[in-house]
Amino acid sequence: MAIRARDQAAAITVISGESDYFFSRTALMYVFMERMQMRDLEPFERGVYEQKRIRRMRGWVSDIDASTRRILLADGVSVTYDKLLIATGSVPNALPGVSGEGVVHFVSAQDLQKCIRLTPSTRQAVVIGGGLIGIELVECLAHHRVDVTFLVREKWYWPMALGEQEGQMVAAHIERHGVKVVFDEELAEIRAHGRVEAVNTNRGRQLPCQMLGIAIGVRPAIDWLRSCTTPPALGQGVLVGPDFRTSLDDVFSAGDCAEVAGVGVEQIWYSAKRQSELAARSMLGDTVQYVPPLFFNSAKMFDLEYTTVGRVPVGGENFYYREPKREISIRIAAEDQQVTGFNMIGSRWDHRKLAEWIEQRRSPAEVMAMLHQAQFDEEFGRFDLEPARRQFTREQQR
Repeated sequence: MAIRARDQAAAITVISGESDYFFSRTALMYVFMERMQMRDLEPFERGVYEQKRIRRMRGWVSDIDASTRRILLADGVSVTYDKLLIATGSVPNALPGVSGEGVVHFVSAQDLQKCIRLTPSTRQAVVIGGGLIGIELVECLAHHRVDVTFLVREKWYWPMALGEQEGQMVAAHIERHGVKVVFDEELAEIRAHGRVEAVNTNRGRQLPCQMLGIAIGVRPAIDWLRSCTTPPALGQGVLVGPDFRTSLDDVFSAGDCAEVAGVGVEQIWYSAKRQSELAARSMLGDTVQYVPPLFFNSAKMFDLEYTTVGRVPVGGENFYYREPKREISIRIAAEDQQVTGFNMIGSRWDHRKLAEWIEQRRSPAEVMAMLHQAQFDEEFGRFDLEPARRQFTREQQR
């Protein structure tokens, strides 16, 4: 869309093997829970593609030959290009040797279709992986009244992002929805006879299941590039400069599959959106220099709102407050008396205001005094911040 806005004459072709139309991947769970249809996930009206003269092709690209400026699809069709953007996104991480009927992931449209197909014949399920994709799959299966065990190898839920207090609070919330959560334990063996029947853990536990969900993160979808006639330089992702140019002439890359020099791989939707806009400008000849945005994310963990902004290192200079008898907490991280990040659970916050305070290098005391300005209204869980401020003052006086 960014290219068409600037160039009305360019012939634009979008090739995808996953779907005919672009859709919001973060909302797949709502289709699984029958709250939305797949078409509801499409942010653009389907007629827009024709109006903007954007040609859509359904197929998987299998080869790139930069010497002839030609790409080849798996069905044998070839397409020439003047400029090429590689934006293949992410694929789920797999466990070596774990595959077969009943083993699912939850990243692509094809993953969703497989889950929907298997759910009616699934009484028990095990989901492995303690992050956001894992909890989404767990919630979907619980919605369909499947007996779910959430197997997390860490000592609490999502320690990469949450402190122990938050992790335990989230786990208790999940269990109140009928899910069994098992920590500090991992898959040792899968039992299958045609279809998954059970898994054995490293602690000798056997968990019966007809569906095994693997949700242990994602990686750039670049494996197919390694066997291309002229692959671009690859690292963790497709190596690009701050202008999104690859090692191949007139070939660019952006989004989850790109590894930007000095930045790395950013696997989050708003970074991909920003990168694609800048990559489009670079393809049109503009001089661009990508600077990563301040990290933020928001999600729901069953009924718990979650907002995170900036850096919140576990074990650092943190202030943590939990509402008495309520599933609401705030964590404010700081370094050298400058706030670096926020983790907010159980209520809804304006991430733009929180980001502003980080960028202004506000002190924790200043932020605590202004924190109410970032709360949304009562409908979304506004709560009295005075007890948190009193606790903060006591801790500062020690």
